[in-house]
Amino acid sequence: MLLDGEAWANKFKTFQTEAWRLETLPQYLVPQEAEEFAAFKAGARFPGPYEDAWTALVRTRSVGRVHIVTRPLTDYLRFEFERYYQHQAPAGEDIRILDITDRPNPLPDVQDFWMFDRSTVVLMHYHPDGRQVSRELYDGGPAPFIEYQRIAVEASVPFLEYVRT
Repeated sequence: MLLDGEAWANKFKTFQTEAWRLETLPQYLVPQEAEEFAAFKAGARFPGPYEDAWTALVRTRSVGRVHIVTRPLTDYLRFEFERYYQHQAPAGEDIRILDITDRPNPLPDVQDFWMFDRSTVVLMHYHPDGRQVSRELYDGGPAPFIEYQRIAVEASVPFLEYVRT
């Protein structure tokens, strides 16, 4: 079952204990970000902190993610770190970085996903360039994704620690 619109938004409104994401791509081409991303590449910066619906959510609910990266970071990753992560991590989102530049990826061939309450998994499908294709409600059990989360968290470091080094 594909999720879009209100069905997708409801996943973030109705989870009880935790929303968690694995990000595996070096860029995500999101139409809503195109203007800000172009401005960033032209030298604009994003002061903060700021408050929006996402930071309000992460202040009151358990939300986390691990992003798998390699250095040098892409322009998009540098944008994502500055535009979002540097503000969301202090607001309460558990953002972690798994840098595989000098080591094997502990999650090869695992695709992007969101997991809600360690019971509902949504597979995130993308074109190789980072354009989203679809979001699909996974119809199997969550056990492999719970294990992927464990591995990713164990092998990663908190975002704020990563950017300090």
